[in-house]
Amino acid sequence: MSANASYHRSVRVSADLDSPLSRWLWLVKWILAIPHYIVLFFLWIAFIVVSVIAFFAILFTERYPRGLFDFNVGVLRWSWRVSFYAYGALGTDRYPPFSLGPEPGYPARLEVAYPERLSRPLVLVKWWLLAIPHYLIIAFFIGGGMRHGWCGGGGLITLLALIAAVALAFTATYPRGLFDLIVGLHRWVLRVAAYATLMTDEYPPFRLDQGGTDPAPAPASDPAALPDLS
Repeated sequence: MSANASYHRSVRVSADLDSPLSRWLWLVKWILAIPHYIVLFFLWIAFIVVSVIAFFAILFTERYPRGLFDFNVGVLRWSWRVSFYAYGALGTDRYPPFSLGPEPGYPARLEVAYPERLSRPLVLVKWWLLAIPHYLIIAFFIGGGMRHGWCGGGGLITLLALIAAVALAFTATYPRGLFDLIVGLHRWVLRVAAYATLMTDEYPPFRLDQGGTDPAPAPASDPAALPDLS
C-alpha cells in the first residue's frame, strides 16, 4: 500500500453543502457562534495539555492512550463543525451541536482512525521539524493566529468563505466551485493537524483534494495497514 493510501485510511474529512441557505444569516453568525468560541477556548487549552501527556505516553509506550486520543479527535471535530457553520465555510445554517462525538447527521464530519502503535523516534520530530513545510502552507490558508485552533479564522479560507457569502446574498446560490475548494483547504489543514498533534505517523500528502466527499476509504485501525516506522 502506498504512503498516501495508508494515510487516507487514518484521516477522513467530509462535508455537505446545505441548500437552501439563508441569504443574510451569515451576517450574524459571528454572534451566534460566540458560545462555541468560548467553549473551544477552554477545549483547546485542554487539547494542548492532553497532547503533551500523549507525547510522553507515546515516547515510553508507543501508544496514544485511547481516552486522550478520543478527546483530542473530539476537539478537532467540534472545531471543524463550528468552522463549517461560521466563517470557515458558511456551508450550513444548522447550528453546531455542543458535542465531542462524531455526530454523523451534521453536514461537517471528521474521522481519525485510532493507531495501535506509533513510532517513538517520530514523536520527537514530526510535530515541529517534519511538519514545517506544511505549516508554511497552511498558515496562508488559515492565517497565522489560528484563533480557534486548527480551524482558526483569517487567511485564504475565510476570504473565500466571505466571497461565497456575498455571492449567496445576491444570487441565493453558494458557488459550488468555491465550496469544493474551501473544503479541500480544510481537508489539508486537518490532515496536518492529525499528524502534528501525534494522532498518526503517516505524513500528510501535499495535495489539495477538493469537494465535500473525501476520496479516501473510511478510516480503519488495522495495525497491519500501518507501516513500521520505528
